[in-house]
Amino acid sequence: MTKSKFRAAGVAILGGAALLVCSAGEAQGTGPFTRVDSQPLEETWVNAGFYSYHFQRDKGLNDSNPGLGVEYRSSTVTAVTAGRFYNSDRRYSNYAGIYYQPFAIGSVRLGAVLGGFNGYPRMRDGGWFLAAIPVASLEYQRFGINLGFVPSYQDRLYGALSVQLRLKVFD
Repeated sequence: MTKSKFRAAGVAILGGAALLVCSAGEAQGTGPFTRVDSQPLEETWVNAGFYSYHFQRDKGLNDSNPGLGVEYRSSTVTAVTAGRFYNSDRRYSNYAGIYYQPFAIGSVRLGAVLGGFNGYPRMRDGGWFLAAIPVASLEYQRFGINLGFVPSYQDRLYGALSVQLRLKVFD
């Protein structure tokens, strides 16, 4: 088995496991999706960047995107986030954004993050740009994970499944 096929099989297994986790929780309501009631929270999370599995495997992109970020969750459906990471083009990127996750499947929150990013040389010459990224989040006690779907944009940004591990430091 070639290295790329091995990685693709690993991603397929991880994706299948994520779907099982998503469907394992019994949602309140008539279908698998529920609307999350907005309740106030005061939680601060930190992360050490991302791991991204890029769809265009032939581009030589950097899958390991270490960095440092913070997320402040002000309610069960909203959070603000900011950080810095080493991106897929092997440059440093900064980001700031707002999560809005009004839906759930079991204990997995669903929504998107709308944010500003910089540091991608083919996108606005490395300057700031806006992006909306669909995100699923799962939390257990002090640990959390965000799974994002980063869409491709022409030959400027390359699509990926992105995983971000998080640690709750204050609540």
